[in-house]
Amino acid sequence: MYITVMKSKIHRAVVTDADLNYMGSITIDEELMEAADIVEGEKVQIVNNNNGARLETYTIKGERGSGIICLNGAAARLVQKEDIIIIISYCHVEREKAGEITPRIVFVNNKNRIVEIK
Repeated sequence: MYITVMKSKIHRAVVTDADLNYMGSITIDEELMEAADIVEGEKVQIVNNNNGARLETYTIKGERGSGIICLNGAAARLVQKEDIIIIISYCHVEREKAGEITPRIVFVNNKNRIVEIK
């Protein structure tokens, strides 16, 4: 049996923009994606600390070092500029191997700069 476990997360990122007219997804600074082991096109869950909204979307690489966190398309209705969010990625593993997964947690400051990776 396979189960879904957390692979990584970007903790308390600040939304820099929300673009309702874009096709969809979340644009994330490429440096943050690499630090969190998230690849372009990967499905992620977004948790909005400001209003409790949760949504799933896919990732797009943003400019490296820009700190961009932009919700696009319909997600822009659930997340506003300057909201604090958590971006979570998951993986599917055999139940017996779940204990071998050590999630990577990327902590950022209010400019979306990495301050710690656990």
